[in-house]
Amino acid sequence: MRQPITPLLGIEHPIIQAPMVGVSTPALAAAVSNAGALGSIGIGASTPEQARQMIEATRALTARPFNVNLFCHRPAIADPAREAAWLRALAPLFAEFGAEPPAALREIYRSFNDDPAMLDTLLDLRPKVVSLHFGLPPKAWVDALKGAGCVLLACVTTPAEAALAEAAGVDALVAQGIEAGGHRGVFEPERGDRSLGTLALVRLLAERSRLPVIAAGGIMDGQGIAAARTLGAAGVQMGTAFILCPESSASAHYRAALKGERASRTQVATVVSGRPARGMPNRLFDEVGALDAPLPDYPIAYDATKALVAAASAAGCSDFAVEWAGQGAPLAREMPAGQLVATLVAELAAAKG
Repeated sequence: MRQPITPLLGIEHPIIQAPMVGVSTPALAAAVSNAGALGSIGIGASTPEQARQMIEATRALTARPFNVNLFCHRPAIADPAREAAWLRALAPLFAEFGAEPPAALREIYRSFNDDPAMLDTLLDLRPKVVSLHFGLPPKAWVDALKGAGCVLLACVTTPAEAALAEAAGVDALVAQGIEAGGHRGVFEPERGDRSLGTLALVRLLAERSRLPVIAAGGIMDGQGIAAARTLGAAGVQMGTAFILCPESSASAHYRAALKGERASRTQVATVVSGRPARGMPNRLFDEVGALDAPLPDYPIAYDATKALVAAASAAGCSDFAVEWAGQGAPLAREMPAGQLVATLVAELAAAKG
């Protein structure tokens, strides 16, 4: 028998707020946790010291469990020639804003798998829940985190990835469907993406794995939660649903876009960061996506994108803003996070009859 997700995570409601780097904040995570669900912060773009500050800031706002998310991607392989070619291809777009591309690109996000100092920080702070994205850390690190009392969640996009996560010793699986906003959690994107939908993936994992399954992708309300649970999910992870909460750090432009027509036509693109991710399309998707140049590895490619976004923003232009969102984006609601959790719980109860 699978362990129910609520006692495993120490929460009241089977709802996890997704750890959206750049959108989730200690205030958002704490509000969700204080409402009885599981709030999350993303530290994949943080140094160990920044991660410590975020965890301590969240703990200052809630005494309840919350989730800390890590990026476990394969470290980038630098290729100066390929990176220079990419910057040359981007140069006309920079020139539009009177700017020059950076002279070189950096690997801006260090993989957790190559960051023992981050492991030491987590072992010191011992967050209740740790989630893994883009892959898995070494087995010894999984064992160390579990030995420190951390519950481990692994994002998977296929049954094969789920089998690897189960063998590594994680406690639950986040089944990320193609509908989900933000970066796909595919372990090896160079081998392709099976693009399984959330409900199909949940059903496959519920039949094949002994671990609890958490559905992620396209779920925006209590009816969606009920549907996922009917197919075998022990709980759900929701990201786009929380972007309009006042506790998130989404910009005014991002919020307006989520309430506009762009929200109804999200796309998966690799060109933004070097890894496939779903967001609301704009010139970044269309014009950068049309460039005829080899794309650098993730996250080196993301360094170029961030420089272009900064140049455009300095000129008062938001045409290249990175605004991730899932396919359920038109259903997003604008309300405080605690109120949203209460609304979801009431909708789930009504859907169950």
